[in-house]
Amino acid sequence: MRQADGSAGVVRKHSLEAGGVYLDLRTRQARVDGRRIDLSAREFTLAEIFMLNPGQVLSREQLLDHVWGYDFDPGSNIVDVYVGYLRKKFGSGVISTVRGMGYRFNG
Repeated sequence: MRQADGSAGVVRKHSLEAGGVYLDLRTRQARVDGRRIDLSAREFTLAEIFMLNPGQVLSREQLLDHVWGYDFDPGSNIVDVYVGYLRKKFGSGVISTVRGMGYRFNG
């Protein structure tokens, strides 16, 4: 990709936006429908994974691995708890449960 001056440059995306949710990846700030919301580090990382994969079903295991790492107990309900936190902050329709498979971001 070329910049306006004709020199080669790297294009980096510093924000994600979908379904009324906006994440600034540099400042780690979040907005929902224009209002600023506070997200913990884990909530932000979980939201980022969802927004990088819109419409795709992500299993609990995938989310657990990306957000908490391999050390976490796969039998834990921590993913369900944090998805619940995001639903409260983003609105209930933004993340849906796909029974027996995982979760989908509907952005």
